[in-house]
Amino acid sequence: MPRLDVTIPAPDGDAAATLHVPDGDGPWPGVLMFPDAGGARETFSNMGDRMASMGYVTLVPDVYYRNPGYAPFDFATVFSDPDERARLGELMGSLTNDRLIADANAYLDFLLARPEVTGTGAGTTGYCMGGRASMLVAGGVPDKVAAAASFHGGRLAPADDPTSPHLLAGAVKAKVYVAGAADDASFPREQFDTLDAALTDAGVEHTIETYPAAHGFAVPDNPTYDKDAEERHWAALGDLYGSALSH
Repeated sequence: MPRLDVTIPAPDGDAAATLHVPDGDGPWPGVLMFPDAGGARETFSNMGDRMASMGYVTLVPDVYYRNPGYAPFDFATVFSDPDERARLGELMGSLTNDRLIADANAYLDFLLARPEVTGTGAGTTGYCMGGRASMLVAGGVPDKVAAAASFHGGRLAPADDPTSPHLLAGAVKAKVYVAGAADDASFPREQFDTLDAALTDAGVEHTIETYPAAHGFAVPDNPTYDKDAEERHWAALGDLYGSALSH
């Protein structure tokens, strides 16, 4: 399958990305994949290839494009190294809601305009921080997102947070799938229930599940990676996109 290095005109500069195209004759539906806090790296390029093998043109952007040249993170040590944890926190903090939504609008425009892509709405998926971004973008750019997924995403519906994605539920037009982790303090049961209620009240078709795994289960270079949970997540994405995206 072709894996292309592309550049996207984004609000604050050019964003590098990889575009993963299925083999054969298209066009195919498009998917925007948001990486976890570690950003775009080989693991996510491989995940983009896997998504493409399922029949979806997949875009994996460098969400930290405003900070070019940042060194990659080692997820085996980043949270135990105070300096590395602080560096990661600074990058994560640079992605405000407004920036994430504006950037995603540019990513989706690029993806949906590609000749390999069919349909007027794409799928989104994201992991950890990217899961929150996926849900945020479903509400922030609703006309361009037909299906949205989050895997071990955190802070999807915290109480008393005016930036929470669940507050945009009324704008969502996508079909939604959320998979939390049983071992994940960033998405406790209270947030599960709050998000479920918000989506239900908004009339959004959705599924929220809890996998018997830890935060980070779907990403192979994460220390908490769980092969069974990863495969379950791919099956869930196939079901979601198969039912919600134009083929």
